[in-house]
Amino acid sequence: MANAVRESRARKHRRTNVVVNALPNYLSPDLPAGLGRFEMPIVEATEESLRGLGRLVESPDEVEIEIVRWPATGWRPVDPDSGDEGGTREGQFICQWRGDVLYGENTAVGGKYVLGYGVSPESAREDHSRPPRELLLWHCNYHPDGGQLFFPQAPTPFLAPLAPPGDDVRPEDFSCFLFDGRHGLYIHPNTWHDGVYPVSGRAEFYGRQGAVHARVSVHFAREFGCLLAATVLNIQGHSYR
Repeated sequence: MANAVRESRARKHRRTNVVVNALPNYLSPDLPAGLGRFEMPIVEATEESLRGLGRLVESPDEVEIEIVRWPATGWRPVDPDSGDEGGTREGQFICQWRGDVLYGENTAVGGKYVLGYGVSPESAREDHSRPPRELLLWHCNYHPDGGQLFFPQAPTPFLAPLAPPGDDVRPEDFSCFLFDGRHGLYIHPNTWHDGVYPVSGRAEFYGRQGAVHARVSVHFAREFGCLLAATVLNIQGHSYR
């Protein structure tokens, strides 16, 4: 039954014939009004549930970032002692709910973003402190050049949307993973993601990732006429043992 419901929802959000490589304005996404929602299942983050996407991390010191060798462009191979020497960058990944708008900053790569919304974007306001009822996402990406680490600086719950590799990704491929805040998240190269999000307020994460920082994106509003959604109201008061 659950699969049938998800397939029914998916049929409402078929890919549109749009140019998807136009770079959006990450601080002003200019989203149309009346976008539909595709509800992601919320899944507890465990080693098993993350298998193939990433893994739980107990300490950032235990993680070695995977770096993918630069691909050959012709029939001659890349020398095996080259093409993966760019190293990593590290910094803070900071998330802050300001009213209905979730802002993010990745100091490792100098990025600032509107990550998501707590209500339909056209109704979003920043002049209140009410916790969000839902998380609405307009964009996700993956990094073909390397993995990425997020480790919370305080043990508070956070969310991470993830989907398996593949450029034909669709809204129904995503699940929203719930972390208790006692572990971090390491994401393999090519895993679809966006950021890591507090269920309310502000959160800071230690981050480390490949220095090349190639980004391949999906824009849900442009491509599917929808936003990815996760209901977060019931998570905010959840007590972890």
